Order: sequence, then structure tokens, then C-alpha cells
Amino acid sequence: MNLLGSLRYLVALDEHRHFGRAAQACHITQPALSNALRAMEKEFGCAIVLRGRTYVGLTPEGQRVLASARRMLHERELLRQDLDSGADSPRGALRIGAIPTAMPIAARFAARLQARYPGITPAVLSLSSPEIESGLENLNLDLGLGYTDRLVALGLRLRVLPQYDEHYFLLRRSPVAQAGEMPIGPELRWAQAAELPLCLLTPDMHNRTLVDAAFAAAGVAVRPVMETNSIVTLALSAANGEVCSVMPGALVAAFRNYRNLEALPLVDPHVQTPVGFMVQASDLPSRTLIAAIAMAQQSGWLEQVAANSGRLAR
Repeated sequence: MNLLGSLRYLVALDEHRHFGRAAQACHITQPALSNALRAMEKEFGCAIVLRGRTYVGLTPEGQRVLASARRMLHERELLRQDLDSGADSPRGALRIGAIPTAMPIAARFAARLQARYPGITPAVLSLSSPEIESGLENLNLDLGLGYTDRLVALGLRLRVLPQYDEHYFLLRRSPVAQAGEMPIGPELRWAQAAELPLCLLTPDMHNRTLVDAAFAAAGVAVRPVMETNSIVTLALSAANGEVCSVMPGALVAAFRNYRNLEALPLVDPHVQTPVGFMVQASDLPSRTLIAAIAMAQQSGWLEQVAANSGRLAR
């Protein structure tokens, strides 16, 4: 039995929660995956997978094997990167999870990191805040970019690399098409924004929780005329319809080439939410992660972040 291979199949099964999709992700047939897991159960002398007509879950013993599998596969990746890399030329994969509203910053970061270190292969994933936090804890992710103020409330011990404060804008169609990039208009109160037809993110997204709290602090309740879990839809709905959207600065910066839009800073209350990179506090970092952590703290990178997030220059 190939133990590491079988452990990889188990991790894939937990991630995909479906035998067929897990097998496809591992580039093997479903019978081969099932046979490998049965062989591992025989090796360890206990049931690992709860079986039914479809995937049900793991037994308590299976959960213990899964935790060990993640650690062993992580250690294998650390060793492989250490043997493949030089001191100044890290090589290997780097999995980055980012909240949807921070995806433009995560994309810039990954592209800049890969340009500096061609041996690094970043994978940038759009994930919810809970998915990022659990992904870091169970070693599915190397680096997360998200709302760092959640960590204290949740009791999570993650190292934080501050990046920027998220500020909020009302995005709407401009009455006059602009000659240059999207302008930053005059300030607008949240209470005034609540009177407009709004397209907002769906309630299951943490950013929507922040936006609803800002409206509540302004003493108003908001009922959007349209909801979406797509960042692109927020911008396109404002560009092509009669609705307005509430977006953080990092997203406004990403859509500033839309000349028929304008962004108005939202005030009263003035809301800012810290966003930063997060990594395991106690874990031995890989070569690729060491390079990423270093770049995330460099002044040149932080200047680029500041220019494409936050309050934005008018």
C-alpha cells in the first residue's frame, strides 16, 4: 500500500465530500480510490469512512487519521520545497485564500510574487472568511487574506500581516461619461444611500454583515432591490442598470476603467475594517511561504496596496 497516496485520497475525499469528485481530483478512478481507502482501513484495523449510498463522512478514528494525513502531507511538501529550492530561489506551490472583496489585492500580490520568484506557483482561491480560517488551521491553505478583526472574537491563533483598512463607497452610474478613469465623487451619508435602489452582496457573506451594520449605525434599515454573491455583478449591475452598489475601495480600484461609473465615499458613520494576510502562528513555514511573508511586509508592496485600496485618491 502506498500510504502517502492513500492519505492524499482521504484528504481529497474530505475536501470534495464525494467519491467521484475526489477520485477525479486525484486523477484516478473511483474504484481505485475506494480500494486504497479500504486497504488503509485494513492496515490500521479500523473503519475510517462512513459508507452509504453516497459519502456520509468519517468515523471518529477517520477524523484522527485525517488530521495526521494533513500534517504528513504538509511535512512532505515542506521537505520537497526545501530540497528543490535554493536560498534565494524558492520553488513550489503556494495556496492563497482571499475574501471576495480582497481578490484584486490577492491577484496583484500573487502576480508580483510569481514575477519575482518564477519557481513559485501561486493558486489564488476566492473563499469566505470561515473557509479561509479553517483552511489555515487544517493546512489546506498557506496564506489567507481577509478580515483580521474576526480572529480575536473567534479565539484563533493566527499571525497577522496588516495590509490596509477597507473603506466603503457607493458605486453608481455617472450622469456624464468620463474622459478618464472613474472619478471619486463627494461624500455621501449611509442614510442617503439607503434611499437608493441597491444591489448588495447576499446575507451569507461577511461583507454584507459589515454593510448592514453600517446602515444600522446610521439609524436606517436597508432592503436591497437585488442581491448577488458575485463581485463582478455588483459593478456590472450599476454600470448597466438603475441600481447602485456598495463596494470597498479595493474593488472600486479594480473597476476604475469603467468610465460611466462614479464612486462616492460613504460617511456618517465612517467605517473602516482591517484586512490583512494571515498565516499559521506556530507552523514551520515553507520556502515559498517565507518569500511571501517577506514580500507582504515590504514597503514597495504596501505602497502599491495603499494606492489600490482604502479611501483612494480623488
